[in-house]
Amino acid sequence: MEWRDHGILLTTRRHGETGAIIDVLTQDHGRHAGIVRGGASRKMAPILQPGAQLDLIWRARLEDHLGSYQAEPLRSRAVSAFSGRLALSGLNAVTALLSFAVPEREPHPDLYKRTEQLLDLLEQEEIWPLAYLRWEVALLDELGFGLDLDRCAVTGTREGLIYVSPKSGRAVSREGAGEWADRLLPLPPVLRGEGSAPDEEVVLALKTTGYFLDTKLAKSLGNRPVPDARSRFIDTFTRRI
Repeated sequence: MEWRDHGILLTTRRHGETGAIIDVLTQDHGRHAGIVRGGASRKMAPILQPGAQLDLIWRARLEDHLGSYQAEPLRSRAVSAFSGRLALSGLNAVTALLSFAVPEREPHPDLYKRTEQLLDLLEQEEIWPLAYLRWEVALLDELGFGLDLDRCAVTGTREGLIYVSPKSGRAVSREGAGEWADRLLPLPPVLRGEGSAPDEEVVLALKTTGYFLDTKLAKSLGNRPVPDARSRFIDTFTRRI
């Protein structure tokens, strides 16, 4: 078995004396692990850093084997990642969530493209949190837990949408909420792609998406906790505000 693809490196762990097992999100083959011979060497270790874009050739005797990678660098994001605390914590949040949430060997080409575009913005700290929020919304949608924020789930109106139902993920208007308002999640305009997207709204929106990561996505994965890297990124972002 053999294929060639591009991939974004998510994690690396040592294998034997000089090898490394890498987990990558590939464009056409999904999240896929494999061994890199000499991956822990002085030559390869600086290349195999989280967020790196790689040209990969995967080989194995059988399709369900771990297999081995031949990896060549296409783009390093090490400089971008270390440009500031927000960039580094953001990169860690993205790679941790992908490792946590994306099933192995299940292609998600749209998510791959969105992730590539997001990571290319790492050094642009002013727009990174908003870009990350949009990526997180897309991640939920890609994995079957998308939010439906087009109209009120109760009245059908498109006006005055200020809540999200924690049960259905659908928008709810002020009128439709009624006495249930205190049990609903906030729906700031930024979550619907509206307004000027101030940082305070982005933080509020991330609390809402975080609820669905915790209660829907994590539950579907055996109630494993969402990686701490996400909360560390939000803490870093909140301190900036």
